[in-house]
Amino acid sequence: MGRFTGFLLASDYDGTLADSRGEIPPFVREKLRYFCAQGGLFTVCTGRSRQGFHAFDASLMNAPALVANGMMAYDYAAGRTFFADAADRAGCAVLREAAVRFPSVGFELYTPEGQTYVFRPDGRSRRHLDNQQIAYTEVASLDEAPFPVVKLMLSCGRETGAQLQRFFDHADMGCLKYIPTGGEMVELLRADSGKGAGLLKLADMLGIARNRVFAVGDGDNDLEMLAAAAAAFVPENGCEEAKALAAKIVPSNDDGAVGHVVDLLEKTEAEPGPGIEI
Repeated sequence: MGRFTGFLLASDYDGTLADSRGEIPPFVREKLRYFCAQGGLFTVCTGRSRQGFHAFDASLMNAPALVANGMMAYDYAAGRTFFADAADRAGCAVLREAAVRFPSVGFELYTPEGQTYVFRPDGRSRRHLDNQQIAYTEVASLDEAPFPVVKLMLSCGRETGAQLQRFFDHADMGCLKYIPTGGEMVELLRADSGKGAGLLKLADMLGIARNRVFAVGDGDNDLEMLAAAAAAFVPENGCEEAKALAAKIVPSNDDGAVGHVVDLLEKTEAEPGPGIEI
């Protein structure tokens, strides 16, 4: 029995676990190896897809990775899917209407099996896929893309993205919801899924008590995960909405945010729970 036996710690990747160069700092690596050696389970909970997350490191991450904003838990070491909360074609009818109303929007569709299909890819979409080293197949219509899917990305630009989100606010979304953003791409996922739901589902599957589930994240898509955790940690570079949910603000991702979280967890009571002092 180690100090962290029965603990599950989940971290966002970009802007949290990784520094501004996209690397995991040595200090963080050292602390995570200690956390795992002392019985803790560590996972990454990222918006990236299974096929777009290439930073898995079995020496640091000893629990299945939560990808596609928690819609899927995938064990890279074993090549095994723990769960995939995929959206079927019938629940995605709103996509067809969006494609007609917004003819400039491109669609990226990611399957649980690891395939990616793209309808009307534009420069943004191609750069996004190339940057994440994702192989993809272009389709002539949404009907040609296989379902179910665990991740949907709509490439639209900022102005069209704002219009698209207003459209979704009043549309019949079926089984889908979108993640609000001011960026150039809008992400859709299954309405009953997300980083928070995915984290708790993984904890239950691993037999981790919910009062021993902890999370660290910096962005809008981390809010559900931070709210679901027994205690949440947010780096100094995090958004204000995330900081409002934090039990503790930790140094920035460039200053080893997740490593400092491990230090704080070591000081907690033996039976941490909601409302604990960190």
